[in-house]
Amino acid sequence: MRLRLSDLLEGAPEPILKAIVHILLAKIYRKPIDTGHTSRYRRYVASREMMQKAQQVRQLRGRKRIESAQGAYYDLDEVFETLNLRFFHGLLGRPVMSWSAERSRRLLGHYDPAHNAIIISKIFDQARVPRLAVEYIVYHEMLHLKHPVKMRGGRRCVHGKEFREDEEAFPYLQEARLFLKTL
Repeated sequence: MRLRLSDLLEGAPEPILKAIVHILLAKIYRKPIDTGHTSRYRRYVASREMMQKAQQVRQLRGRKRIESAQGAYYDLDEVFETLNLRFFHGLLGRPVMSWSAERSRRLLGHYDPAHNAIIISKIFDQARVPRLAVEYIVYHEMLHLKHPVKMRGGRRCVHGKEFREDEEAFPYLQEARLFLKTL
């Protein structure tokens, strides 16, 4: 059997490497995974050092297809600035804003911290889409700037309590969610 690990794990302590081997072998042979190995591995990859290392690798190796913030109907830079002043007192630094290359109905928007970019699905850049729907999607992604991903118990917490509370403060939340169901 041959095993290759990511170069991110180069220099990992021996107990971590043993934990990885145990986890992989248990999965291959469909055996129970020892919780000690799982928690040891998760703590290691969730450590500040490993998170920074992974972030650097994503910045260096990752490719982010950036289109334009100016769409046919909506300008994402203008939407960002309006929302920033209205809800964040103008304190959020503007990331790169872009429409997606495709008109995705599944991935409506995302914030990429490695490239400091907010990408919004091009499906929103059309005349029939109310501005409140575009604002809601951009607002949601802006909340990721305010509330970065946190690690809790070795797991990523993307939409924590504070995030959800701030999201509920969006004045046209119900109308926006109703519109999203029509996409």
